[in-house]
Amino acid sequence: MIKNIIAANEGITPGSKEVAILKEHFPSCFHSDGSFDLVRFQEFLSDKVAVANEGYELRFLGKNYARLLASVDTTTVIVPDEEHNSKSENTNSKNVYISGDNLDALKHLLKSYAKKIKCIYIDPPYNTGSDGFVYNDSFNYTADELVEKLSISENEAARILDLTKRGSASHSAWLMYMYPRLLLARDLLRNDGVMYISIDDNECHNLKLLCDDVFGEENYIAEFPRITKRGGKSSEVIAKNHDYVLMYSKTTQPALFAVAHDDSAFKYQDEFLEERGFYKLNQTLDYDSLQYSKSLDYPLEIDGEIFYPGSSEELWQERQSGTHNTADWAWRWSRAKFDFGYANGFIVVKKGKKGSRIYTKTYQKATIEENDNGYYIEYDDRTKCLSTLETTENSYSNDNATKDIAVTIGKKIFEHTKPISLMQLLVSLCTQEDDIVLDFFSGSASTAEAVMRQNCVDQKSRQFIMVQLPELCAESTTAYKAGYRTICDIGRTRIALSSAQIREEYPGVTADLGFRHFTLTEPSGTTLDKLEQFSPDDNGMFVSNTVLEDFGLSTVLATWLVRDGYGFTAPVEAVDFAGYTGYYMDKHLYLITQDLSNEAIAAITEKCETDGAFNPENVVLFGYSFKWTEMESLKTNLARLKDTEKNLRINFDVRY
Repeated sequence: MIKNIIAANEGITPGSKEVAILKEHFPSCFHSDGSFDLVRFQEFLSDKVAVANEGYELRFLGKNYARLLASVDTTTVIVPDEEHNSKSENTNSKNVYISGDNLDALKHLLKSYAKKIKCIYIDPPYNTGSDGFVYNDSFNYTADELVEKLSISENEAARILDLTKRGSASHSAWLMYMYPRLLLARDLLRNDGVMYISIDDNECHNLKLLCDDVFGEENYIAEFPRITKRGGKSSEVIAKNHDYVLMYSKTTQPALFAVAHDDSAFKYQDEFLEERGFYKLNQTLDYDSLQYSKSLDYPLEIDGEIFYPGSSEELWQERQSGTHNTADWAWRWSRAKFDFGYANGFIVVKKGKKGSRIYTKTYQKATIEENDNGYYIEYDDRTKCLSTLETTENSYSNDNATKDIAVTIGKKIFEHTKPISLMQLLVSLCTQEDDIVLDFFSGSASTAEAVMRQNCVDQKSRQFIMVQLPELCAESTTAYKAGYRTICDIGRTRIALSSAQIREEYPGVTADLGFRHFTLTEPSGTTLDKLEQFSPDDNGMFVSNTVLEDFGLSTVLATWLVRDGYGFTAPVEAVDFAGYTGYYMDKHLYLITQDLSNEAIAAITEKCETDGAFNPENVVLFGYSFKWTEMESLKTNLARLKDTEKNLRINFDVRY
């Protein structure tokens, strides 16, 4: 468990992940001594990609150190909030809230959610100088260790350590903080996934270069300028009233969905409301700016009244005789399309001061289309092309964000939150049924509320994962005086209260409005000392149950389920084996507690042999709980299963 991770981290370097990828896909490019044959590698690629000999890159102090931080595994454990998670609204929820450092959280998430996240949104520190950002990642490397691992000079190692220890807020410190998080975030995205990042002009230029480095320049999609506030007093000559949302994709083929048309002109309704939605009347059937076509210039009779394009029979007669302009009056629809539209309720005659005119109905969810068999009605939600200037509308400003959170948890509880309208827009642009949305700077949990609300709007089942460092609320703040001790308290409360509001707004709603809560905890120094002292060869001489007590059974199980790819909400099954409880999930059987009797070992073996639905491929043991003799007995019995009718070949995995 932790001991294994600590040992593995000793050999990690900044390029460990990339080397592993190369060894997997290009094994013939490695020599027996482990060296890489670059010439042979280029031969592989010569007919597939153009090799550029010139270019530019973003360099900053600590870039390799940041890559190292992305490569080493986390030693934190996952502690379930059993009281919260046992509540009826949360027990079966697929939504997740993680309290802890987001660098640790991303590393845990990668073990279960790599290439599974459709949308990531983050609102990281802007590094304005007044937003409280200081570099605080701490991995306790010495200068000598950095020199060896990063292949850098002693001077550079000393400068990096100085940057990490003095809480710097420089551009390099901010980049060193963001880089490993973006590297890990990219690995979480599906191949058609999208990432949004809010930022202002303090770091926007650096962030763009950093994202080009992580995602590739070709995967940049857009930059949305966003109005933060319309007015407000400022002591400066120029008031800065906007920030940005950068949008990148994992690959050049992101799955995006056109946003719903929100034109307020859709205000009329008729007998087709349920299937076609509301309609607007903003287009006449006749136009004078069309390329003139005699086939579209014909008289129409409706309820005994004759209509001509342009409302003039005299001008119509002139056009029929050949006197017309290149662009002149005509109908927009052919006669056949008009007959179909009129018969199906798409035509309205409006009387005005200058007489009657024919209008066509533009429905929200219905259009007239044509195929080889003629005209038909196509039913689909009307969408629009999303302009990058969409977010300059006041509805996406911080003024609305302040109103959103005030309605939910009160005024001035949390500053600098993002509006629900913005989050719903971004979520709807790139997600559909069962997609997962991740926010690892979740703050007041605006993203979580937006996901739940958007699910109610379009009847989808998106899931959210929120990650937030449990930063303490200052005693002078409104939040502290209202009873909130950490930002996590604010975020979790907001989700719960907004869920209650949504239930009132959408009676009978079946959307997932709960969430499971977990906290990431670093083992104490005392626990780590126990892990270091323990030796399985002592055959139980070490009082190992105290290690399990330090972690807790549910913590060990939750950490392992995530590690083995089952996620934070896996429906693990407790199984009784002659009085001993094991935990079964798909391909894994977990044995965690002490006192594994011979009867229990026999029961495990028998169930594997006789129960057709019980087929673990891995038996995982918490090594501190078992004597050497117990493990050997279990291993011997399980080995016999390969010779039975089920032919089970079980991997025996002891974790420390």
